[in-house]
Amino acid sequence: MPESGFHFAQPLWLLALLAIPLVWLWLRYSRTVRRRGRESLYADEHLLPWLTGEVRGQAPDSTPVLAAWSLAWLLMVLAMAGPRWDYERINAFRPAAEMVVLLDISASMNIRDVRPSRLDRAKQEIQDLLRLNPGLRVGLIAFATVAHVISPVTEDMESLQRTLPSLSTDLVTLPGSRLGNALDKASLLLHGDDKALARHILLITDGDFDEPGLLKKVDELRANNIHLHILAVGTDGGGLVPVRYVPRGARTPVSRLNEEELRQLAEHGGGLYQLADYREDDTRNLLEQILADAEQQQVEEMPTRVWNERFYLLLFPVIFLVLYLFGRGNRFSRRLS
Repeated sequence: MPESGFHFAQPLWLLALLAIPLVWLWLRYSRTVRRRGRESLYADEHLLPWLTGEVRGQAPDSTPVLAAWSLAWLLMVLAMAGPRWDYERINAFRPAAEMVVLLDISASMNIRDVRPSRLDRAKQEIQDLLRLNPGLRVGLIAFATVAHVISPVTEDMESLQRTLPSLSTDLVTLPGSRLGNALDKASLLLHGDDKALARHILLITDGDFDEPGLLKKVDELRANNIHLHILAVGTDGGGLVPVRYVPRGARTPVSRLNEEELRQLAEHGGGLYQLADYREDDTRNLLEQILADAEQQQVEEMPTRVWNERFYLLLFPVIFLVLYLFGRGNRFSRRLS
């Protein structure tokens, strides 16, 4: 599409103009040709209609009506193609907020006390978050005993979507989960000098970690204006950790959702605690709270060009053509009968 000047927004609609010559050709060559009998031997060509009585039954010329229909079709197709020739420049706005998602991929996330599994449910929550994202810049960290930065803070939601299927507990070699290391890396991703920018961390986990000093670390994040939100995945009843993640000879542990500790972490982090479910309400509530904390900032380096649509100008003559064609008891059908 050209940057300026006259152009069509949907130029493929112009192919519909080919219908006009096709209809004219069809009408031209589909008329029945009267076979001449022996009477043509006894009268001149211009006198034959009077001899056979065809003068009184002769149909009127339908060319004006067909021309009107062709013009109406032409104007409607041009309107559908979306003619444009001027525009206005406006500056885009986006929420002044960033968020890093911490995804727990430890062995306990393979438990199926929620369907299809805790990890699959967590990835579904991230998919909802990326789909409903109103413009936040988002980063992603996967953690178990060690935290790995999957994506820095970015505006490319499609790239984040493509990375989700590859995240699994098979990437983990050691049992256990360490949240402190993941929080440190999230803090580094959110580090910046813009004090007006709201910074948030979303932790998606079952809370199956026993690590000292977490509350102190969360308090430090809160002092640096970084909020911690938690989406809890799992149930109070819990389930058995899959056997392949349990050392040989050891007793198979039971992993339960640690709601009490997770609520305490969210409270210290000044964030929202929610239990992940099948609906989108949990994700919407989270985004609403983040947006309430973020002021809308203008993105001056990303001006948006808004074209003025002019298709309606072509519809005014179409109205008069339709009134002509369908006036006086459907003139079109009468002339072609």
